[in-house]
Amino acid sequence: MTTKNLTHTDFASTITDNAIVLVDFWASWCGPCRAFAPTFEQSSRKHPDIVHAKVDTEAEQHIAAAAGIRSIPTIMAFRDGVLVYSQPGALPPAALEELISQIKALDMAAVHATLAQQPAAAGQA
Repeated sequence: MTTKNLTHTDFASTITDNAIVLVDFWASWCGPCRAFAPTFEQSSRKHPDIVHAKVDTEAEQHIAAAAGIRSIPTIMAFRDGVLVYSQPGALPPAALEELISQIKALDMAAVHATLAQQPAAAGQA
């Protein structure tokens, strides 16, 4: 599977309708973003069970703003519609693989239980 470009029309539904979604926030002028792109694309082919999506922060500024993107590239990971990882910086292939392993291994019942105990404002991004 190749990466999917997200826009304001399909960002939310992609996050909620898929078990695991990795989102790469990038821009064409960003050198580290361009350097990370082949790693992300390779991961998408290796893990067809995971949606690998990209958001062009120049074209989709409102998504980037809503997500609180301050530095690119930023990788966000969602599992069962829940943001479980958000970190700026390009990841080397081994680190991306480790991240995917950790996301797959998450106990989502525990994650949901933790989220339910937090005040509503704490869960907002």
